[in-house]
Amino acid sequence: MLIFGLMKNNLNISLIQSNLFWEDVNKNLSHFEQLISAILETDIILLPEMFNTAFCPKSTHLTEKMDGETINWMKQISKNKNCAIAGSLMVQENGKVYNRLLWISKNGEISTYDKRHLFSLIKENEPLSKGKNRLIIEEEGWKICPLICYDLRFPVFSRNDEDYDLLIYLANWPIKRIDAWDTLLKARSIENQCYTIGVNRVGEDGNKVPFNGHSKVVDASGKEVLSSTENKEEVLQIEISLDDLKLKRRQLNFLQDRDNFKLL
Repeated sequence: MLIFGLMKNNLNISLIQSNLFWEDVNKNLSHFEQLISAILETDIILLPEMFNTAFCPKSTHLTEKMDGETINWMKQISKNKNCAIAGSLMVQENGKVYNRLLWISKNGEISTYDKRHLFSLIKENEPLSKGKNRLIIEEEGWKICPLICYDLRFPVFSRNDEDYDLLIYLANWPIKRIDAWDTLLKARSIENQCYTIGVNRVGEDGNKVPFNGHSKVVDASGKEVLSSTENKEEVLQIEISLDDLKLKRRQLNFLQDRDNFKLL
């Protein structure tokens, strides 16, 4: 799926690394609204995985429909800040529940991606249904592939076979596996020759699992160009350059030698 927009060479992106309140939608939305109020101007706001409840896939009583409170809140933030906004939450549709990434474009158009790789280690795959298709968005002339947390471990699904410019992972990634997070974000950038952004949470969830953030932006060569403060709530902003990305690809055009295999 593609959504077309006008070309903008420099894209201003805001990453919100926040603590999340366990199973408390109202408190989370209020808290994010306070954090977002400090953003004066941006093109895209990125929120963590299940930002409205924390990562609690068994708590299906907290699922919403597409006209629910959280999505309406996202639409209002997008309108007020004149920007795109993205985050994931549990959404019920056609009798199934999905960990759904919502992308609200600046023009108000809504796009969705349902998490493909459900975290079987804690049985996310039992209450939730997995998605089928990847989402490629065109925002401000940039081609963007937004994914969710555990998708980071599966390079074939993330593979840049559509010449996207920016790869995004919205996550609840715990401290005990944070070294893998750091390494895999760099790997996805290098192999796909794109900017890669990881947005993670901090604090402790309702299962006493600790999170320390490590939200970051990595360029097409694997260099960290923005890194969050560990264990701290932060609103991070960065401006990334399409000209710089295209230059790196011209200088070392590895993508031209990629294989043409497709997912079944």
